[in-house]
Amino acid sequence: MASTVIPSVYSDPHFIGNRRVITHLMEWKYDDIGNECERFLGPYGYGGVQVSPVNEHAIMDGRPWYERYQPVSYVIQTRSGNEQQFRHMVQRCNRAGVRVYVDVVLNHMTGGQQGLGTAGNYFNGHEQQYPGVPFGPEHFNGPESCPTENLEIIDWDNPVQSRNCRLFGLRDLKQSCEYVRRKQIEFLNKLIDFGVAGFRCDASTHMWPEDLQNIFSRLNNLNEEFFPSNSRPFIYHEIIYYGGGGINPNEYISLGRIIEFRFWKEITNVFRGHNQLKWLRNFGTEWGLIDSSDAFIMIDSHDLRVGHNGELGFNINCFEPQLLKAATAFMLAWNYGIPRILSSYRWKQIVKDGKDLNEWVGPPTDLFGNIISIKINPDESWNNQYWMCEHRWKQIYNLVRFKSIVDDEPIINWWDNGDNQIAFSRGNRGFIAFNLQKTRLNNDDNGNADYDKNQLDLRKRLQTGLPAGTYCDIISGDRDGNKCTGKSIIVDQNGWANIYIGHNELDVFFATHLEAKLTE
Repeated sequence: MASTVIPSVYSDPHFIGNRRVITHLMEWKYDDIGNECERFLGPYGYGGVQVSPVNEHAIMDGRPWYERYQPVSYVIQTRSGNEQQFRHMVQRCNRAGVRVYVDVVLNHMTGGQQGLGTAGNYFNGHEQQYPGVPFGPEHFNGPESCPTENLEIIDWDNPVQSRNCRLFGLRDLKQSCEYVRRKQIEFLNKLIDFGVAGFRCDASTHMWPEDLQNIFSRLNNLNEEFFPSNSRPFIYHEIIYYGGGGINPNEYISLGRIIEFRFWKEITNVFRGHNQLKWLRNFGTEWGLIDSSDAFIMIDSHDLRVGHNGELGFNINCFEPQLLKAATAFMLAWNYGIPRILSSYRWKQIVKDGKDLNEWVGPPTDLFGNIISIKINPDESWNNQYWMCEHRWKQIYNLVRFKSIVDDEPIINWWDNGDNQIAFSRGNRGFIAFNLQKTRLNNDDNGNADYDKNQLDLRKRLQTGLPAGTYCDIISGDRDGNKCTGKSIIVDQNGWANIYIGHNELDVFFATHLEAKLTE
């Protein structure tokens, strides 16, 4: 899927070496992120870490996760830590080979409530007063620029409403105002000077591209202590677009990468059994997705895990680990975009009428509302009664390594059984196979059909593209010296091997690569 499109100057994530994957450590404390960069993300080949919004935000009743998306000022102070802790974390991660990307909220401030922010600054959303910046009513869009009577977005496909009116009541900043731009530029440049590599830009759909271009063009180059001279920040945008009449992501292509929600939607549709694996043969731009060099992709996110941008029961999250691992494996094995892995936390699901009533629940905290730290035990386990740590699941971090090894090698040697078993290689450096046949048949017959279970197994001699030798499966085990702790395959002189994935195995995929080969 080689690109013929000239990428944006903001599309380079500045990974070190062949690192290819970002993880989002949602709501983690800065000291814990620094520790994780040094002890796990760096050693296991992650290229970057996204952190939740770092600036002061509203303190809301119950402390929901989305309070971090309601800014009060641009002071760096949240429950994750203060400015000094954040800066130290950025330095530690860069030295471990892990880039840091900050989730930034530029479109708006809080809703109509009033109170104190996480740095102690008072705010009044009703009167649009934010003295911690300071911002006042003149810095927000009102009746002069928003055409709706209640100043709320009604027609989401209307560019003026979508960009000048309020997103669910959040006070909409007037970025055409030079003062607003200057305050946001000061904030972003402070983060860049600390050593941040770039930003996830929240709600870009609701900001005018020309306003963002003005802001981005005035950002500093990245800190030369960690980056080559003249490096521009990496920026990826939340543009929620599924095709049709919405605001088109092509308007933002020059401003960085686009979070391609159609990738999530189509892959989820397949791995849920609503479409067949065989159709993924040409997945990417031929399906109408944006060019790979412009794309940023995910299976799960801080929004999707609770159905905010999707549908509960359609989304794939940590409560269905087998499905999440399989869909993530395809994302990491496929040659498209820059992938991100969500690393989230536990919450008690209460599902009613297809909606999780606890979707608002924030991170794990103690009795005083302080975020509970990640505790890593000597055996590499963690306090998983609180934290999910999907980035530490073996099937996922081994595929992170897979992606760095196969690099940009093309997808070749595609095979499918005409239904829900597929396999392909990445040049001559890696091979992967999937077996979702059981899922498909169960969906078709509601579990009542009498079928031969042997037909559900993937048992086939396939072209792997690999040099001859014995290779360990990195999903069921690892290579340990000169032996495999899980399954293995023998590749002949012509690249062929017998591949087996049983219908009742814990994981529905098999993968290997050059570094999983046993020495002769």
